[in-house]
Amino acid sequence: MTTKPLHTILGSTGNIGTSLAKVLATTYNANVRLVSRNPKSVSGNEELKKANLLIAKEVDEAVAGSDTVYLVVGITYKTKLWQQQWPVIMENTLAACKKHGAKLVFFDNMYCYDPSHVGHLTEETPVNPQSKKGKVRAKIAQMIWDEVSKGELTAMVVRAADFYGPGASLSFLNESVIKRMKAGKTAQWLYSGDKKHSFTYIPDAAEGTAFLAHQAEAWNQVWHLPTSDMYPTGNECVAILAKELGTTPKLAVLPAFMVTLLAAFVPLLREIKELNYQLSEDYRFDSGKIERQFGLKPTPLEEGLKACL
Repeated sequence: MTTKPLHTILGSTGNIGTSLAKVLATTYNANVRLVSRNPKSVSGNEELKKANLLIAKEVDEAVAGSDTVYLVVGITYKTKLWQQQWPVIMENTLAACKKHGAKLVFFDNMYCYDPSHVGHLTEETPVNPQSKKGKVRAKIAQMIWDEVSKGELTAMVVRAADFYGPGASLSFLNESVIKRMKAGKTAQWLYSGDKKHSFTYIPDAAEGTAFLAHQAEAWNQVWHLPTSDMYPTGNECVAILAKELGTTPKLAVLPAFMVTLLAAFVPLLREIKELNYQLSEDYRFDSGKIERQFGLKPTPLEEGLKACL
């Protein structure tokens, strides 16, 4: 009798971790271990493991026995914490994966890319971050490739644009637009309502991540997860949602000078400000590679937005 490979999700209680656990269990009938400070079952059949990813011994114990490890943790959106904690989390994860012979999937974002290429981001876009958070992401991704280049690790980095989906938490599109419009309030946006912006649908991100982890030829590469090529403006998002809700589209935009002014009083705006190029310019996230190689298609934007209602 052969034992099914164990898939371990580090940071299992977030949007991606929860969705990924569901896909691994239902689509791949996988053995799944959920790891976080307070893990919660998704399908009812997972192994639950408490761990603080900042403590090497706990990460080692969480990874032991795993075939594939998914690092999908999210930490508080503060530059100082990212600088302090992300390298430690990655170091602990790499050490554990190497010790136990586990493959690593790192769920990343696009912050590490050169901002001057934000109008068309592919897996070949230069890694040249100008923001402090982007430099952290570049550093920890490079930690992975250093181990891969030494032949001590099999890994992949999967990236997504800003995500959205039914019930998503900490999602700009969900919080500022979808939830407000469902409550009969005016949608909110930053910098410009007329700049285009890519959004990745959470179920697509989870399904793409699980799929890639099961493809032998996908390892030791960067992949952009399926993302709609209809990269909408804020006004277009609001118009689609208003049509579904049968309401008049209304969007309140906070311009750059107001963001700067309010950042002195609103901590989150201070953290967002260094990444303003993502909303003050057209931002297109291209997932053509995974579509061409494996035929994975993203959910159409209108369909995804409708599902969120």
